[in-house]
Amino acid sequence: MADSSFFDRMISNLRATCKYHTGYPKDLGPSRVIHFKSEREFVQLLHEGYPVVVAFTIRGNYTKHLDKVLEEASAEFYPHVKFMRVECPKYPGFCLTRQRKEYPFIELFHSPEQASSQGRVADPNVTKYAVKVLPFNYELSAYGFREFFKRYGVRASEPK
Repeated sequence: MADSSFFDRMISNLRATCKYHTGYPKDLGPSRVIHFKSEREFVQLLHEGYPVVVAFTIRGNYTKHLDKVLEEASAEFYPHVKFMRVECPKYPGFCLTRQRKEYPFIELFHSPEQASSQGRVADPNVTKYAVKVLPFNYELSAYGFREFFKRYGVRASEPK
């Protein structure tokens, strides 16, 4: 019987510490994926200074898998990277500005800066910003996001 309890402790410790363990659901805690509600809210999120990974989705079987991956990645990279999901049928204007035809797709928005040229602005209280956008084309997993962040120099965790 003592071996059984040792084995149970060992397995529970393994599940708690192993990042790429499969088979059992992970306890991710409350959802950290932000659901898109407005462009204003999105701009405020960018101004917090964190990179924002945005998944542009439509309803479908693949979206269910994508939701699980986003939940896992958002739990792993919180609070250094924010994850947002946009349901394109609900917010077509925001999705159409990305000029992509195949869904779902993921983009990383980071480093907002005030635009050097404000151009013609109807309202003097409006300030234009330039944001760097990178298309995500890595493996769709927490590991894929980590490699993507490394490749583009995005700080996704505390420096060691």
